[in-house]
Amino acid sequence: MDWTDLIDVAFDVAGDGSGDRRAAAVRTVEATIAPGERPVAATAARHPDHFRKGTLVLTTHRLLFLKDGKPPLPVPLEAVTEVRVSRTTFNGEVLQVVALTGAHRFEDVVKAEPFAERLRAGAAAARSAYEAALAAAAPVAPAPASAAPAAAADGEDLLDRLERLAALRTAGALTEEEFSRAKQRLLG
Repeated sequence: MDWTDLIDVAFDVAGDGSGDRRAAAVRTVEATIAPGERPVAATAARHPDHFRKGTLVLTTHRLLFLKDGKPPLPVPLEAVTEVRVSRTTFNGEVLQVVALTGAHRFEDVVKAEPFAERLRAGAAAARSAYEAALAAAAPVAPAPASAAPAAAADGEDLLDRLERLAALRTAGALTEEEFSRAKQRLLG
């Protein structure tokens, strides 16, 4: 499933037939995609500050709330600490997401519990990957001078680690300061 299909499904669930809103949502998401980011799930929801429903999109890197082609409200998955679903008389199924970046509430969520389960699983996987990237950024012992063929492999490994750090910074998981410190540790 690609971004267009996923967003189309979410807008169908929301009951919005506007092709302009769909196209704007796809353009908005595609403009902010991180390297390796893929769509996972989507549903319709309403943010408490808005009257009309928008689209909640879960990716491999973050949770996005899209509405009317505006810049998405991103929540990095590695920052998610808690996901709760409740039901109220006036707001239907309510999805509450607590993250290091703040708390978010989405109301009248369509199929909130299955979406919340996927969000919990994605957040756990993202935290594990984040912790592994931080562990990989630990100082590396210098290679002996006689290991010339191994030096090329170490160079590729170093490049992979730097790319992972850059992806974490791009996704908002690392601040600029954390990124600089981790890069310094990698480079010795």
